[in-house]
Amino acid sequence: MSGLLILTAVELESAALARQLELPRLSTFPFRAFGRGDIRLAAIGPRAGLLDERWSRLSHGLRAPLVVSAGLCGGLDPGMRAGDLVLPDAVLAPSGELLRVNAQAHGLLLARAGERARTGRLVTAREVAATPEAKACLRAETGAAAVDMESAAILARADAAGWPSLVVRAVSDEAAHAVPPALSRLLATDGRLHGGRALALALTHPGSIAQAVTLRRASRLALGAVARSLAALVA
Repeated sequence: MSGLLILTAVELESAALARQLELPRLSTFPFRAFGRGDIRLAAIGPRAGLLDERWSRLSHGLRAPLVVSAGLCGGLDPGMRAGDLVLPDAVLAPSGELLRVNAQAHGLLLARAGERARTGRLVTAREVAATPEAKACLRAETGAAAVDMESAAILARADAAGWPSLVVRAVSDEAAHAVPPALSRLLATDGRLHGGRALALALTHPGSIAQAVTLRRASRLALGAVARSLAALVA
């Protein structure tokens, strides 16, 4: 492996990780990207919607880098708490395909994390698992500990290139917690916050503000855990 390509869903994640990993912004990209040397970090949109568009530019000049799907995930295991690190050894795609991560890199981070990390399977879903009932159903169907919407696409693209891959995620919403669909609609396809939609939501659904604050706090805990794990690779 030579180099590191870290991909998140949204810019909120990539910017937070860049700050904690002390990776400066790269001015040569037409979108927000961070890194130094052969390390690159950028968002590829919710559901990996910008992966095809940004892959060639982000990967240009790298030789067999470790491709990392990083950021937040939803907990499916009722025993997991917000901020818990998830280092899956395999990702179940929406198609049913099981994608394996790089055993060497996975073993390295798992050894460093110890009991603080959950391994096993992560499932990539096409839609947000927004309710405790939906999460329980997904866990029963897949046996996965956590869920996201990007990792399968990222691992599949890395595999097509013949490059190793890894998933480093942390729980932002627990199995027993609901994620109001209105909150997910606040993000544009590039992961930026829709200011107008946020204002409209605050006016029409005041109770959503408390839920957003709780989710934000949990997300900060989760991204801190992800950054600490990634630091071993960045160093």
